[in-house]
Amino acid sequence: MERPQRLLLLLSLLSYPSTHAGALRSQIVGGHEAMPHSRPYMAALKVSSRFYCGGFLVAPDWVMTAAHCMGDISVILGAHNYHIPEASQQMFAVESYHLHPEYNANYALYNDILLLKLRHKAQLNKYVQVIPLPKSSSDLPADTKCIVSGWGLIDQEVPTYKLFETNATALSRRKCLLFYPELTDGMVCAASYHKLSDVSHGDSGGPLVCNGVAQGIVSYGFHFPPSVYTRIAHYLPWIQKTMGQ
Repeated sequence: MERPQRLLLLLSLLSYPSTHAGALRSQIVGGHEAMPHSRPYMAALKVSSRFYCGGFLVAPDWVMTAAHCMGDISVILGAHNYHIPEASQQMFAVESYHLHPEYNANYALYNDILLLKLRHKAQLNKYVQVIPLPKSSSDLPADTKCIVSGWGLIDQEVPTYKLFETNATALSRRKCLLFYPELTDGMVCAASYHKLSDVSHGDSGGPLVCNGVAQGIVSYGFHFPPSVYTRIAHYLPWIQKTMGQ
């Protein structure tokens, strides 16, 4: 299905970034390479052998990502440079895919959340760890300082196989609505206030981490910040039911 021009998926577009006014951001300005293995919850997802998404480990045998990353997925945990074999890496096939039943990408990315049940449990160690989820459905307070990381493009058409990260600050719902009138309770915005620094191609599905908790999932955005993240706290009942916890 053709997406509206204004809707921009942060990873699942397979073409290079265009140059029209609403084009997908093609670089992370102000980001930096993460300290190797400092984000042990991160998962690199190879989707249908053609492109990559991010994800994150929420239980030894469960990975969370964006619904628009759906495809034939294989999972790499414990990676810093996913392009080379590292002794720290663990690779997994997916046993089952749990797409949110109300996922809809006709106009915006509504309910953009996907759970992957791994075929085997990950071996937890200093390279591979789970990340906590929110404990309640409360909104993420405005001005909360967060980190977002991924293996997306760091310059126009220039991929990085190493994990990069950047800072992001949560926006109030009122301010976010100025950019995204389609915003729902299942979404949250975040951006850098002081410099152009944001997610890009290849970062979809990665976590927005605030105070050590995964609060969001990279979903979509425009050529400039802020970006929209799936608000994980909104989906806690569905997550708990799906994971059987």
